[in-house]
Amino acid sequence: MDKPDREERHRTRMKRKKEVVDKAIASAGIERGLLLVLTGNGKGKSSSAFGMIARALGHGMSVSVAQFIKGRSDTGEEAFFSQQNNVTWHVLGEGFTWETQNLVRDTETAQRGWAVVKKMLQDPSQQLVVLDEFTYPLKFGWLDITTVLNDINNRPPMQHVIITGRGAPELLCEAADTVTVMNDNKHAFQAGITAQKGIDL
Repeated sequence: MDKPDREERHRTRMKRKKEVVDKAIASAGIERGLLLVLTGNGKGKSSSAFGMIARALGHGMSVSVAQFIKGRSDTGEEAFFSQQNNVTWHVLGEGFTWETQNLVRDTETAQRGWAVVKKMLQDPSQQLVVLDEFTYPLKFGWLDITTVLNDINNRPPMQHVIITGRGAPELLCEAADTVTVMNDNKHAFQAGITAQKGIDL
């Protein structure tokens, strides 16, 4: 096939694709706050959420972050985003469950954390709320998922919520507008490489 034929076929394909995309965009006229769930065993769930925080800040939006499970406050993302004017950052966990090893304490910590989140979900000035590692309190039964979903569903109409963590419960995924499942095909930790600053921390 000579070059003019290839170029013409490419133009024809791209024209058809543009028509499909333009039609889809034209039919998507609903504007409201979204519930997004980032789950799966692969790396990048929190990183994706933090990327959306950067995107929201670029549009001048106000953001609240609630980190469940994670008890450390020396991560790169907190060091950066907590310096931004439109970000409120809460570390609500006490560490991974295999470190605390205390069901009652973990449940109480999660419930205290949810009390903080409820205020975020009632504040229309907060345009994006990120609940990092939040699937675990739901998965382990520390919080009642029906109550949680009710609070999320009653949030301000244009408020977006992002939830990250492995093993997102089915009810949460059903309620979400967008669900992304990240797979772990290969990970440096499996080869004995420790968590790296700027990549994992």
